[in-house]
Amino acid sequence: MDIRGKVAVITGAGSGIGRATALRLAHAGAAVVVADVDDTGARDTVAQIEGAGGAAVAVHADVTQTADAHRMLALAESRFGGLDILHNNAGITCGPAGYPGVAESGWQRVLDVNLRAVILGTQLALPALRRRGGGVIVHTASMAAFVGFPPDAIYAATKAAIVLFTHSLGGLKAEGIRVNCVCPGLVNTPMLTRDDAAERPAWLAHTPMLQPEDIADGVIELIRDDRLAGTVMRIMPGIRDFAPLPEFPAA
Repeated sequence: MDIRGKVAVITGAGSGIGRATALRLAHAGAAVVVADVDDTGARDTVAQIEGAGGAAVAVHADVTQTADAHRMLALAESRFGGLDILHNNAGITCGPAGYPGVAESGWQRVLDVNLRAVILGTQLALPALRRRGGGVIVHTASMAAFVGFPPDAIYAATKAAIVLFTHSLGGLKAEGIRVNCVCPGLVNTPMLTRDDAAERPAWLAHTPMLQPEDIADGVIELIRDDRLAGTVMRIMPGIRDFAPLPEFPAA
């Protein structure tokens, strides 16, 4: 896909991977709907895009709420004329308590944000993409989908589900809609590092981390390469590859 002139919606775009992707897409010529529950962060992302001469608008969106998801997607059409790209990026962890220490309400929220919202956003975006004759959806998953994540088993479970959700939607390419996902290793974002150094796990100090821009570059590749559908891109320090596509057993 040629990104210039396209319209993108990015969730969790007020910081981290979402912001980096928004900036990359705007630089490539896309208009961007910056969706986040963090209104200040979303406005800051828009200001950076507009300061560089790009087009963007911020919208408050709790991706677990159907009305909010509808509103952010409708804004792409009403403000910029359509929807071509959706980056389902918003994600959370169970926090310092991890699992099973976190309360049921805490891990249920992780399931809702990391998995249910991705399924919901994809379903709601498909009619708009069809109206444009096709488009691209990219999910943010994680390397935890492949290796697990002992500090937060619920987080790992949601990301593993996103990988198989992505594989399962590869057939939408027949309609001109490509669904892919990116699986980063540890990324230097507020979700992982937190502002309070006292809350950071000790092992983080000794673990190589990616930067949000590393992941944004992968997202851009998944959008641009028209061959890629149902594809899972893995990104680790110094490594970018694709997970093997599963094959259905012969009848």
